[in-house]
Amino acid sequence: MNNYISKVTTPKISIAPMVDRTDRHFRYFLRGITKKSLLYTEMITSQAILNGDLNKLLDFNKIEKPLSLQIAGSTPDEIYEAVKLADSWDYDEVNLNVGCPSNRVSGNSMGACLMAYPELVKEMLFAMKEATNKPVTVKHRIGIDGTGILPDNISPKIINRYDNMVKFVDTISAAKIDRFTIHARIAILKGLSPRENREIPPIRYEDVYKFKKDFPHLNIDINGSIKTPDDIENHLKYVDGVMIGRASYEDPFMLRSADKFFDSNLDSNISRADIINWVLPYVEDLENKGENPNLILKHTLALFFNEKGTKQWKQLISPPFKDTKASERVKLALKSLPEETLYFK
Repeated sequence: MNNYISKVTTPKISIAPMVDRTDRHFRYFLRGITKKSLLYTEMITSQAILNGDLNKLLDFNKIEKPLSLQIAGSTPDEIYEAVKLADSWDYDEVNLNVGCPSNRVSGNSMGACLMAYPELVKEMLFAMKEATNKPVTVKHRIGIDGTGILPDNISPKIINRYDNMVKFVDTISAAKIDRFTIHARIAILKGLSPRENREIPPIRYEDVYKFKKDFPHLNIDINGSIKTPDDIENHLKYVDGVMIGRASYEDPFMLRSADKFFDSNLDSNISRADIINWVLPYVEDLENKGENPNLILKHTLALFFNEKGTKQWKQLISPPFKDTKASERVKLALKSLPEETLYFK
């Protein structure tokens, strides 16, 4: 294992890159809840950056920082060019996706299937390091089952033992990257949807704990079915950082305690009313620009998750917005939702 020790501090909490979730509007919403957590873009392919509308793909509000750009790709040359183009947007770091199990991604030789090609991943990470001075990180699984997907000349097809992960990281660590975010499940590349790949393969936190214990000089994030502040606190006993995925979308108010993990003096005193007041000017700005206020409001639907007032909140902020502007509905929510839920801290 490479003995390189990164000088980059691992954030105690980060919010996972999620397709159709972690867009710029959701990230703005989250900044009303946690100021310290590292946020991620949605996964963006190197091809999209090389051929797409860069402003549309890469623009963000400085309020969203610290922010990591996650890229998926299949060749060092493309990855280099994409990271080079994105560098002027001043993301705080760049992350390589080696964990996405979807057929669309794996079918284009990106994502989790790359765990079968550690030398290629190493070269891609070297290319990223050459293209930017920002920290370079990688997100991967503990292993993969590539049966029916990987070509015949690749053996083994099932790479799911602890020693397989050690061998993979041993190879790619030569690129002297700054952090390894490990989803504590294998990815089954054929027969399961991305959602099923988050639920069906057994969670193996102990593998990630052991990896950090065996290689303490590496910065290790853990990811996978982490849902509560108690979960976060427990994982931080064994690893450097915790990445929260779907729970940040399904119960965003849970993140109000996130900043205390960075500094105990920052224990949150945020209410749902505070968060709504954070979102309101953004909604008004979208309306003034003639844009759809649902771009951000759709991300707030779970703000009252499992609490009194959740049905009323969803009804008030959901389109169509015909007779009453969305911003007026948000103001109405501040007046009409149950105070014990609205102002709970």
